[in-house]
Amino acid sequence: MKYRVIHRTEYEYSELAAVCHNVAHLSPRTDAGQHCSSHYLSVVPQPAILDERTDHYGNRSVYFSIEKPHKTMVVTATSMVEPRPVEATEPSANLWRTFAADLERMPPAEQALIRSYRLESPMAPHLPELRAFAAPSFEAHPTVAGAAADLMRRIFSDFTYDPAFTTLATPLRDVLVNRRGVCQDFAHLAVAGLRAYGLAARYVSGYLETQPPPGKEKLAGADASHAWLAVFAPDRGWIDLDPTNNQHPDERYITLAWGRDYADVAPLKGVVFGGGSHRMTVSVDVEPMT
Repeated sequence: MKYRVIHRTEYEYSELAAVCHNVAHLSPRTDAGQHCSSHYLSVVPQPAILDERTDHYGNRSVYFSIEKPHKTMVVTATSMVEPRPVEATEPSANLWRTFAADLERMPPAEQALIRSYRLESPMAPHLPELRAFAAPSFEAHPTVAGAAADLMRRIFSDFTYDPAFTTLATPLRDVLVNRRGVCQDFAHLAVAGLRAYGLAARYVSGYLETQPPPGKEKLAGADASHAWLAVFAPDRGWIDLDPTNNQHPDERYITLAWGRDYADVAPLKGVVFGGGSHRMTVSVDVEPMT
């Protein structure tokens, strides 16, 4: 199966915007789980500068600036992605209590990047109450994979998916107290909960197939960019988990980018000079291609 992904973002300004500078993470990764065969980024008005680079986490990012007055900006990313079959592996046996010692036995270069995912980050801070929430999962399951899967299940069962409750500025503590949020919030909860016990966890940005195959239920988060996470087990590598849908991501998931939290991999972020108030419209379509 191949997928065509079209991600369109439109900004409409109430007044003329003089200049804007932006960074986009809209190019799907190519890795063991998928192959991005083509990607095209359209920006209207035409940017004065457009520069592609690879960031610290191996994601493709594009910096662009529009340096003439404009009242609208439309960014459209069109990609063709083919999921790759992943060979079945033995379940991870790593114990979470020995994670630090297991990590020490890995090559130093690999350790350095993994260690960055153990630290708190702006959108996934260390919170005593979040460590307390995660505690039952770690008390009941001695392995990294078992504790992470149980935490995923508990977030799914204890929290309500509510797109109207949070924004990007909503603190993680508010999500925890009110037991409401969206996929981004649930991924941050799990990431922060795992890091509270010394594990390495990363935030993953991507997409879900818009329309499910016959006989399969539509997953929450399929009509926009989606978010999940991965936890590292030294004997197996990164294990993906989706607390919004309580499952391990499969071929219906398309990975855009990963980092410490949303701030590292926002699909589109930037600054604008002028423009007054603005309205943003985002549409995502993930279409299977035969």
